[in-house]
Amino acid sequence: MTLARPELDPELRALLAEMPLMAELNPDVLAQLRLLPPTPVEPLLEGRRVDRREVTVSGADSTPIPLSVLSPAGTGRSTPAPCVYWMHGGGMVMGDRFSQIDIPLEWLDLFGAVVVSVDYRLAPEATGTTLVEDCYQGLLWISEHADELGVDPARIIVAGVSAGGGLAAGVALMARDRGTPAVAAQMLICPMLDHRNITVSSRQYSGTPGVWTREMNEFGWRSVLGDLTDEQVPGHVSPAVADSLAGLPTTYVDAGSAEVFRDEDIAYATRIWEAGGQAELHVWAGGFHGFDALFPQARLSAEARRTRNDWLARVLAPATGV
Repeated sequence: MTLARPELDPELRALLAEMPLMAELNPDVLAQLRLLPPTPVEPLLEGRRVDRREVTVSGADSTPIPLSVLSPAGTGRSTPAPCVYWMHGGGMVMGDRFSQIDIPLEWLDLFGAVVVSVDYRLAPEATGTTLVEDCYQGLLWISEHADELGVDPARIIVAGVSAGGGLAAGVALMARDRGTPAVAAQMLICPMLDHRNITVSSRQYSGTPGVWTREMNEFGWRSVLGDLTDEQVPGHVSPAVADSLAGLPTTYVDAGSAEVFRDEDIAYATRIWEAGGQAELHVWAGGFHGFDALFPQARLSAEARRTRNDWLARVLAPATGV
């Protein structure tokens, strides 16, 4: 039985109708998707005064983890900059450090932020805590090299979209539990937070082609969890099952009303409030998964991005006077 679904925003519905949608995601389809050319970052850097630096850090098992550092050029800054640490989307199984990089580049433009993006290892080749550990090691590197980067260690923000949003949440939990480094805020854009796939919204977006369906979500989680049973899944990997969400930095969560992750994202923000934390939640009426990344020119997308930018301006205002 197909459940009723919220209507799509009319403009987004027309744009989506012109986009080929995946009917399924399996090992063969994933192999084909990985043959596609990687995301080019150079066109996004054209016209921007940006210094680009490529570095490599050691993962917890000494595997090299690439980071890209994008900094405003020629600013003559007298005070340390905020830093946005970016984790890309792709269902834990695809994408690279330049996927959706246009989103944090807006924050480089608006706030003079240094953007660091991580190429964490992907499932199913990497499983369990490997992905979030890779991301955590990048956060440690940023904190340890803050002076060199011209970054204020008290204004490091972890951010990500979809799977990257889930990893950003996992990194914030890991930093809290290990006591270092300090994270000033977390920006979770339509985050992938719950491996259980049991919400109403996950069941609403099942059985038909889409941007990201319940079946695709199951494939992504099976790929990253490997042989782990439900009882063995740690909160750092699936943040929705973390024992406590107390002590987390101020948090922004958003999602579309017409997507798999809607209900788990609402539940995550609610649990932060229940634990006495601060979270801002936006559910965009008629938005499907990743709508503002896929179609940034749409009116709803522009509003979603503007609202996130306004939140970041408020978060940074006490220290920067923005």
